[in-house]
Amino acid sequence: MKITRHQELDVYKKSFESAMVIFQRSKTFPREEMYSLTDQIRRASRSVCANIAEAWRKRRYEAAFIAKLSDAEGEAAEVQTWIEFAVK
Repeated sequence: MKITRHQELDVYKKSFESAMVIFQRSKTFPREEMYSLTDQIRRASRSVCANIAEAWRKRRYEAAFIAKLSDAEGEAAEVQTWIEFAVK
């Protein structure tokens, strides 16, 4: 099966679904976290998807492709950190 759009990539699908779950669950965060933790975790989780989409578009240029995937990985690590804060 030939992939023709970034939305067909499993990693994109999983990151998008995770961002949607994070969005729904973050609605239950305490009110005082609305503009700090909630905003940060939502933006970082969406950024994972956005960077994967950008990487797909730049796939012809190896260095740019790798850089965008690296950005996506960094954003994913940031999401993990925010989730740790949310759990604690």
